[in-house]
Amino acid sequence: ERDDVIIVASVSCIYGIGSVETYSAMTFTLKQRERIDQRQLIADLVALQYKRSAGDFYRGSFRVRGDVIEIFPAHYEDRAWRVSLFGDEIESIHEFDPLTGAKTDELEFVKIYANSHYVTPRPTLLQAIAGIKQELKWRLDQLNAGGRLLEAQRLEQRTLYDLEMMEATGSCAGIENYSRYLTGRRTGEPPPTLFEYVPDNALVFVDESHVTIPQLGGMYRGDFRRKATLAEYGFRLPSCMDNRPLRFEEWDAMRPQTVGVSATPGPWEIEQAHGIFAEQVIRPTGLIDPPVDVRPARTQVDDLVGEVRQVAAAGYRALVTVLTKRMAEDLTEYLHEQGIRVRYMHSDIDTLERIEIIRDLRLGAFDALVGINLLREGLDIPECALVAILDADKEGFLRSETSLVQTIGRAARNIDGRVILYADTVTGSMERAIAETNRRREKQEAFNAANGITPESVRRGIADIMESVYERDHVLISTGGGLAGIGDEDTATIGHNFEAVIADLETRMRAAADDLDFEEAARLRDEIKRLRATELAVIDDPTAKAVAIARSGSPSPRTRGEGPRKPTLDEMGPGPDKESKPYRPGPRSTSGRAGMRGGWRPRGR
Repeated sequence: ERDDVIIVASVSCIYGIGSVETYSAMTFTLKQRERIDQRQLIADLVALQYKRSAGDFYRGSFRVRGDVIEIFPAHYEDRAWRVSLFGDEIESIHEFDPLTGAKTDELEFVKIYANSHYVTPRPTLLQAIAGIKQELKWRLDQLNAGGRLLEAQRLEQRTLYDLEMMEATGSCAGIENYSRYLTGRRTGEPPPTLFEYVPDNALVFVDESHVTIPQLGGMYRGDFRRKATLAEYGFRLPSCMDNRPLRFEEWDAMRPQTVGVSATPGPWEIEQAHGIFAEQVIRPTGLIDPPVDVRPARTQVDDLVGEVRQVAAAGYRALVTVLTKRMAEDLTEYLHEQGIRVRYMHSDIDTLERIEIIRDLRLGAFDALVGINLLREGLDIPECALVAILDADKEGFLRSETSLVQTIGRAARNIDGRVILYADTVTGSMERAIAETNRRREKQEAFNAANGITPESVRRGIADIMESVYERDHVLISTGGGLAGIGDEDTATIGHNFEAVIADLETRMRAAADDLDFEEAARLRDEIKRLRATELAVIDDPTAKAVAIARSGSPSPRTRGEGPRKPTLDEMGPGPDKESKPYRPGPRSTSGRAGMRGGWRPRGR
C-alpha cells in the first residue's frame, strides 16, 4: 500500500505465504461514524482468523465488553484499538497500550489485516475442501491397492481431521500443506511468495551474495526430499509438495532489479553483471588490507605459539583457523599448555555463546580464538592484529579463494593487522587471494597518499555486538550488568590488554561511587567480577563448559536490574502521526554465559 517500505528478509522469503490477491481482498476498514452491526463485525474478525478472548489479550485476538470491541491487530506488538459503538454506529476509535490500557491516540479510521497469510474466503475454502477430498480418495485407492494399509489409515485420519477443522473454523494446523487448493494454482506452479507482494520497481539487495545465492538454489532440493518422504509414508497428501520454496530459475525470473553485495562475488553474480562491477575498495578510515606472509606448514604450530605471544604482549588478539573440530580442540589444548589464554569456537557452540565468546575476546579475557568456518563474513573485531590460517594449501571449500579472502579480511580492521598462511606449496587459490589482497592494498595506499590520509584502526563499541540478538522480537533486555561506555571511542580496547580494561572499569566504578551513583558502581563491580572469573576459568581449563564459567562469575540476571521489557513507542519508531525521534536503546545484558558448549575431554596420552 506504500512505496517507501524497507523489508529485511532471510532466504525464507522464497517460501510460500499465501495468495496476495486473497490476502488483500480480506482486509477491511473501520471509520468513525460508520454504521456497522456488532455481530457482523465480530463475524468479520473471526473470518480473518482473529480469536475471541475474554481474558488473555494477545496479537491476533479481540475481546468484547458491552458496546466496546478491543482489537489487538496482528501487525502490531505494542498497540491495540478500542472501537466504541453506539447502537449500530462507530462512535470513536482509540489506540491504547495493551499492557497498561492507557489511551495513546484517537484515530479517524483503522485498517484490519488478516491474522494469517492463508486466510481464505468461505466459497474458496469449500471449493478447496472438495478438491482435497478428491485427491484423498485417489491416494487412498493407490495405497490400499499396494497393500499399504498403515499408511492409508494414517493419511485418512489426519486429512479428515484437517478437513473437519477447516469446515468448522476456516483453518487447521499445517493448512499451508493444502496451499495448492487454497490459492487455486495448478500442479507444479510456483507458490505465492513475498516477491509477489513486491512491486515491479522494487530494488533487492542480496547481502553476502556469494553465500546467499547458492542457498537460494539449494532450498528447493532439501524441501523436496523432506516432503516426498511425508507423502510416501502417508503423513501428507502428495499435493503438500507444492507448498515449497521457489526453484532458483523461478526466483531469477520473478526478482526485480537486484544488487549483489559481496567482497568475493560468486560465478552467478559475475555472469549476470557481465563483468561490470561497482567496487568499494576505498575505506574512509584509510585502513589498508593486511600484508600476507606465507610460511612452511611443517613448523606451523611452534611458529604460531611465538606469534600469538608477540601479539598478546602488544595488547592485541589473534584468530586462528584450522580444518576440523578435532584440530580446533587439540590446538586449543596445546596452546593452553604453552601458557596462552585461548578458546575455540565451532558449530557445536550455540549462537548466544559464540557472541559472548567474541565479546570476551574483544575485552581481553583471552588472547586467541581458534575456529574453523565461523571466523569469516560479518566478524568485526578491531582488536584483532593477527589472522593465522593453518594448512592453507589444503584445497577445498575451507581454503578456496573466497574463503581465504574473507578470512584475510578479518585483520583489515586494525592498522597493525597481518595474516600468516602456513603452507608447504602455494595453491592457485592462495595465489589469487594474495593477488587480490595486494591489489586492494595498493589501491588504498595510492588513495591515502593522494589525499593525505593517515590510517586509523576501526573503533566499534563492544556492547554493539549484542544488539542484534536482544533486538530480536523487539524485546529489550536489561540485567543491570552492562559496560555502559566501555565501547566508546575514548575507551576503545584496541591496543589494551585485559588488565587495562579492568583498570579502566575500576576507575569508573570508584568515580561512580564518589558521585553517589551506587547503582552504576554496583554494575561495574559485578562486571569486573564476571570478567575476572571468566579469565580464571579460561586459564584453568579453556574447554570448560559454558554453564560452569557463567556460574563462576555472573550472578543470576534475575537478582538485579529489570527483566525483559517491551520497548516504548519512541523506541519502536514513529507512528502514523508522530515525529521520528532518535533511537536510544536501554542498557544491554552482559551476564550471558561465555564459554564452551559440550563436555569435551582431552584424550588420554
